[in-house]
Parts: sequence; C-alpha cells; structure tokens
Amino acid sequence: MYLKDSKLIEKNDIPKTIDASIAVLTPSNDKDFIVRKIELKSGGTMPNHTNIIQHQQYVLKGEAKVVVGKEEYRAKPGDFIYIPAGVEHYYEACYGSDYEFLCMITTKEDEIEFLD
Repeated sequence: MYLKDSKLIEKNDIPKTIDASIAVLTPSNDKDFIVRKIELKSGGTMPNHTNIIQHQQYVLKGEAKVVVGKEEYRAKPGDFIYIPAGVEHYYEACYGSDYEFLCMITTKEDEIEFLD
C-alpha cells in the first residue's frame, strides 16, 4: 500500500526547460510503470524533443500549447495526450496559467533527444 500527498513529494527542475519541474509519484521499487507529475509555470516551456518510449499524459490543471508531431493542441484539464515513441513534441504554458499534468511511462530506459 502506498499513499502520499503529491504536494509533499520532492520536485526537481527539468534540464533544458524554462520554469518546469517534475515529481516522481511512483515508489522507486515499482517494476512496471512510472507516474510523474510535471508542472510548467505560466510562461514555462519544454523544448522540442523525442523519447524512445511512449508517453501517456493526463492534464490536471491549466492550459498549454502542446505540439505532437505536426499537430498543435490547446491542452486543458481532463484531456488525455498519447505521444508515441520517437514522435517529436513540446510544451508552452502560454495561456496565462500554470500547466500541470501526469505523465505515465514504462520502466524501460528512455533516451531524450532535444531537437532545437
């Protein structure tokens, strides 16, 4: 059993981003998947990049421009975003509010390639 207030879990800045942080919610001994809470402060960005594993995301609060491949979305609370492995994507919290989402990934090793 595991229950924690996610606000109390340590947040770390995400390298190569502007005003973005990450908190790993999943216990470190889990062998199947990882749930992370990512926050971009208003005006924050995460640059265009690819990952070798898929990402599944659920928006908790705020709005952001999210570009996946060549499609641009205005993501808002309740939206689900699926990013296939190898597809470029980036985020901009450009609508005047902080943007927060859960990002679920497998425990397979990931590699990130920044494209900008």
